[in-house]
Amino acid sequence: MALIVRIGKKVKAIIRKLFPKQHYMGLVRRIERVKTTQRVVAMTFDDGPCALPPSPDKGDDLSLTEKILEIMRRYDARGTFDVVGDTSENYPDEIGAEGSASWGGIKYDHYPQFECDRFGGAKHKPELIHQILSEGHEISNHSYRHLLFGKKNMIYNKRKTFESLTEVLTDLRRLDALLEERDGYDIKLSRPPHYVDKIKGGFTSYDAYALMQYQYMAASFDGAGWLPCADGYEAEVDEMINPLKAALEADEDALCGQIIFQKDGYNMASRSPVADGLDLQLKLLSKKGYRVVPVSELMEISPFADLGEGDDCFEEAKWLAQHGRCVAFDDNTVRTSKPLTRGEAAMLIAPPSAIIARIIELMKNPKAPDLFKDVKLSDPYSTAIRWCVENDIMQPKGKYFLPDKVMTGEELDSVIARFGGATKSLSHTATHADLIKGVYLALCK
Repeated sequence: MALIVRIGKKVKAIIRKLFPKQHYMGLVRRIERVKTTQRVVAMTFDDGPCALPPSPDKGDDLSLTEKILEIMRRYDARGTFDVVGDTSENYPDEIGAEGSASWGGIKYDHYPQFECDRFGGAKHKPELIHQILSEGHEISNHSYRHLLFGKKNMIYNKRKTFESLTEVLTDLRRLDALLEERDGYDIKLSRPPHYVDKIKGGFTSYDAYALMQYQYMAASFDGAGWLPCADGYEAEVDEMINPLKAALEADEDALCGQIIFQKDGYNMASRSPVADGLDLQLKLLSKKGYRVVPVSELMEISPFADLGEGDDCFEEAKWLAQHGRCVAFDDNTVRTSKPLTRGEAAMLIAPPSAIIARIIELMKNPKAPDLFKDVKLSDPYSTAIRWCVENDIMQPKGKYFLPDKVMTGEELDSVIARFGGATKSLSHTATHADLIKGVYLALCK
């Protein structure tokens, strides 16, 4: 099974290169890494907290989560713990074959192990949540029950999934409310179970996170250990170390701004190589002068994948993002030199509430009428366009809006003026940088 998963990941990467996904500007951005020259990296841990001991158990009377925290303290490192709420509701079920993707359950996931759900999750282990937070770490929402948001046929075709965006939101809100009411903690990041984004009804995790006011926390570097090795535990520890070591030997700055994926739990063979591998990873990073911080702190240095300190309009774009504005594409790129389209201009000009209106309206009426002949309500930019038209900031062309039409500098000048700002009398084709600067100046008046 581990071989199948590895092959599946490679095939998926090839498909992405051959058939690249179209990216749209959005309130939610998939944060995989950020652009920075600083030697700083984020470390994330999925599926905890886990109150069972590491496996194999070396008898130091620490749970796996406590062991991870002890190692992090040793290196003055802080991370992001992507926790679940409680998987004990995911029964009746049967345990799958060890070493397979269904090792913890055929219909559902069960953490930290099958029939051991009471030893994990934020609901059952408030003391571990308190320790995580008190030691300066961050918590993100990995969902309450760890159900797939939608179908993933290749590996998890027998899994039960949520049936609607409403069900996904209900689950996310359970964990969000638990942490807020019990621990006084405000969650800002989330990673979907098994990175499954599609939700029935034409929605995605990006829609759910927009309504939750989360950012999508992904990762750019696989810390490994979650896939079992035929050669056993020591080989799994080596698989955690060797890629990191090779990357740093090739380029000491290779990890700058990256987000590393780890697991606060057992792998498919019920082992936890993170209990030894994490120490060795942090030792390598420490020798190269890296700081290990939570994802939110990494994003304070730079929120974007292609725009960093010292770049043109970085400060303006960062300010707009911090104030909830739709300044980047869903792959977390700003693309400052890209020619600006009318639809993209509407997304940054319209307030977040106008953009979120599309999701709410589609939930209520999936067959809502088109806004213009070339703009359906399901289009990502639809309600931002409507807001700009209703507020006389942008004008349709009869029954058409022409969202894909590239704007001239003169047209952007006029639009920004109606929005209450000004540009520098542009004579060239408008770019994203021009829009960012114009909207920033209008909002900062």
